[in-house]
Amino acid sequence: MAGSLYTYRRAKDVVARVLATAATLFGLFWLGWILWTTVSKGLGSLNLDLFTRMTPPPGSEGGMANAFFGSVVMSLLGIAIGAPVGVLAGTFLAEYSQRSWLGEAVRFVNDILLSAPSIVLGLFVYTLVVAQMGHFSALAGAIALSLIVLPVVVRTTDEMLRLVPVQMREAALSLGVPQWKVILQVLYRASLPGIVTGILLALARISGETAPLLFTALNNQYWTTDLLQPMANVPVVIFQYAMSPYASWHTLAWAGAFILTLFVLVVSLIARAIVLRNRVSHD
Repeated sequence: MAGSLYTYRRAKDVVARVLATAATLFGLFWLGWILWTTVSKGLGSLNLDLFTRMTPPPGSEGGMANAFFGSVVMSLLGIAIGAPVGVLAGTFLAEYSQRSWLGEAVRFVNDILLSAPSIVLGLFVYTLVVAQMGHFSALAGAIALSLIVLPVVVRTTDEMLRLVPVQMREAALSLGVPQWKVILQVLYRASLPGIVTGILLALARISGETAPLLFTALNNQYWTTDLLQPMANVPVVIFQYAMSPYASWHTLAWAGAFILTLFVLVVSLIARAIVLRNRVSHD
């Protein structure tokens, strides 16, 4: 009886392992195919004009200098708007609203915002900002991206602060240190690597967002630094050029996709390195 039961459980374990391995290989196959296609087509499309010339009209040669500039500006502005608010909100959840109905309600709303489709956020900002201004703008695009950054940073800050040992709080408070100074000088220092990692992951996520920018920043064929006007950006340029019938635009789209993928990879590796360094230092 015991032998047959052992054989039955072992068979189930083998079946589960085979199915899990097959699912993993299936996902890795398509991921590898996507990466290979992006690298093979994008790497061959790289040239100096890509970084020095503006997006061209149909049938002309050009680059994506204005799109790269626009993506950098809107992504950094989105981080500048969303990250501080997210850190403060996460601090409130971890330090001032533990086990309260308000904290649980905020966490629930933040989880909804975290899983909300980005196109919905873009439509919200379109109604709130673009429709009121009467035209698309880089500022509206940055606001839409900041709404994507916000829940990521809130969740990361909340979890990182709650991981700090209670003894560190009690030791500082027992010395008569005010609560706000404990947060700034003790808790933030202890959780800084995790918070920075969350911000970097949020940056990697918004760098490839297309849907919200279609409703807010749209595009601009020319170089502009005016945040109140439409501004070119890499995701929208890739979308528009990939849908076009022009071979030269397809080449630029693949090159932009390769640069965008490389950027996300680099940012993700930096975030991973910060996590590993912090883990080693604690060990």
